[in-house]
Amino acid sequence: MSSARWLKKYSLRHPERDSNKSSDCLRVIGIDPGSRICGYGIIELGTSRNGRGAYSYVASGRIELSPRDPFPKRVKETYDALVDIIRQYKPGQAAIEQVFFAKSVKAALHLGHARGVSMLAATSEGLAIYEYTALEVKKALVGYGRAEKRQVQEMVRAILNLKPVLSPDSADALALSICHLNSLRFKTCRDDALQSTLIGKVKVKNSGLQTGFR
Repeated sequence: MSSARWLKKYSLRHPERDSNKSSDCLRVIGIDPGSRICGYGIIELGTSRNGRGAYSYVASGRIELSPRDPFPKRVKETYDALVDIIRQYKPGQAAIEQVFFAKSVKAALHLGHARGVSMLAATSEGLAIYEYTALEVKKALVGYGRAEKRQVQEMVRAILNLKPVLSPDSADALALSICHLNSLRFKTCRDDALQSTLIGKVKVKNSGLQTGFR
């Protein structure tokens, strides 16, 4: 199946942004894996006019797999689809949901395969992979780990300034991307603050040494 046919199947948004990735932007793909539907959402972190990082929506959609097809075929289709999407939109990192619970043993196995093939598609294209639980995502976006899906969807729309209603799978994938970028920004701020504190302590210590020799 050709790449163009695959991409048409995904109902991608804003394809004109494909080649417009700025060198100073960090682009992330969020992947919400599933054995029948795999959601994806791509956003990027750039620099706004006031110097602060701004999130920009790039694309989102869902890969729909026929339940009539054998599971191995669905796994391969998921892999091929994600590789095509990654090659078109060129994200540098991937955020994938980390799942602990499933309705049954069979569902857990299928979901595990779906997560594995998502990771394989991302790593085969050179992406760094980060995992987040649903609890972490909800806390990052809504501030409450038991938030409802509707609340998460509304926060995604508000943060990315999106008017259309998102499908649950697309919203979950975009939420993963936002959660990951929030985590990176927090870590950067924490590291900067720690370095500033250490530099301040060194200056005070050096000042004390100079005073002692006088």
